[in-house]
Amino acid sequence: MRIETKVFGEIEIAEDKIINFPSGIIGFPALTDFTLIHDEDKGMGAIHWLQSVQEPGFAMPVMDPLIVESNYNPSVEDELLKPLGELKAEEMLVMVTVTVPKDLTRMTVNLRGPIIINAANRKACQVIVDGEEYPVKFPIYDILNARKAGE
Repeated sequence: MRIETKVFGEIEIAEDKIINFPSGIIGFPALTDFTLIHDEDKGMGAIHWLQSVQEPGFAMPVMDPLIVESNYNPSVEDELLKPLGELKAEEMLVMVTVTVPKDLTRMTVNLRGPIIINAANRKACQVIVDGEEYPVKFPIYDILNARKAGE
């Protein structure tokens, strides 16, 4: 399938790369089909894009939370993960959304609203983690710069 995207222009998406969010994502319940893409010019890097298949103008930057918070391990109620089917640890992919303001030094990730993907069946959901342990706006600019300097 080919779609025109705001970030990457026209791209080809294989059917087996489509991730289904049965309930949509928070704030966008009608958007249920996405693909995970990266900027090939910049290599895999830390930030990827969760690109909507239904709304080509909608893409969210996402990343693996372990890159910026090595102890990230929120507890999520099993009931919230039921739409994903049988979920094995080795088939689970966790991503968090990235907010990139004009002032890049204020870049943050939302550790309270992770996206959980079952890689085996490509079903996903976004959940809200209870408690105050993980913030909605966790600053990452300095962490990413230190990581980049160390590579």
